[in-house]
Amino acid sequence: MDVIELMEKELLRRNYSLRTIETYLFCLNKFLKFCKKDFKKINKQDIKDYLDKLIDKKVSGSTINVHLNALKFLFEEILNKKLTIKIKYSRTPKTLPIFLTKEEIIRLIGSIENYKHKLMIKTLYSAGLRVSELVNLKVKDLEFENNYGWVRRGKGNKDRLFIIAASLKDELLKYIKDNNLEHDSSLFTSYNGSMSVRSVQEIIKKAAKKSKINKKIHPHTLRHSYATHLIENGYDLTSVQSLLGHNNLNTTMIYLHIAPKKFINVKSPLDDLKLEDNDKNLSYGDKNINVISSVN
Repeated sequence: MDVIELMEKELLRRNYSLRTIETYLFCLNKFLKFCKKDFKKINKQDIKDYLDKLIDKKVSGSTINVHLNALKFLFEEILNKKLTIKIKYSRTPKTLPIFLTKEEIIRLIGSIENYKHKLMIKTLYSAGLRVSELVNLKVKDLEFENNYGWVRRGKGNKDRLFIIAASLKDELLKYIKDNNLEHDSSLFTSYNGSMSVRSVQEIIKKAAKKSKINKKIHPHTLRHSYATHLIENGYDLTSVQSLLGHNNLNTTMIYLHIAPKKFINVKSPLDDLKLEDNDKNLSYGDKNINVISSVN
């Protein structure tokens, strides 16, 4: 049994998500092409040399972290060796996510003529789903009587609840009925089976071009837009965090980039204080004025 098969079996045994397994195996393949040694003889320096090569190639910090985590799993869980590596690299600067305004969402969805495609994109936006979560949805994941659905084994291998938009409920029920979809059926399929992530990307790419929105738009843009619009509508961060499935509230806080627009009409509490204007005639250059301040 080779090391790739060993690692795959161990990842499956520990119930890692399929996406993480694919990523780790990809990283391992890249490393083995670089190292070209029997995996039992791999040492800490081999891994450090490989990561240094990635750094030299100006690979992003997040990508380096993924490779490091994959190789750390190999080293510690497959080879049963301890791995501690401190590497210095330039982290990719954090930028605010691109999102669409509500008017742009209307234009984007309105430009899609195919009924099923339009329903897919409306579902993607309405629930803040990742594209992989959309294509993996099954009819049984939708609890229409409760107006919510479930993402099963999403990112981090977690189940997550999402809202079924009231305006979308009847459309989805009609779509399921018209297509004779069974309880265990995938919600959205193509002529040759399951709908692919690539297909959804193409639908959005064409819609963005047709609607003439001058932004770089991809499926995740709709998730960013969903979160932004929730905050614009006055929902608190912890509610948005739960709906997005974020482990850390700091991840959700990035959507406060709309705060200046939201809080532009907020009055300072100073404006509600009825202060006397006795200090208006003070001259701060006057040597005869003694200013006493106390800090508690």
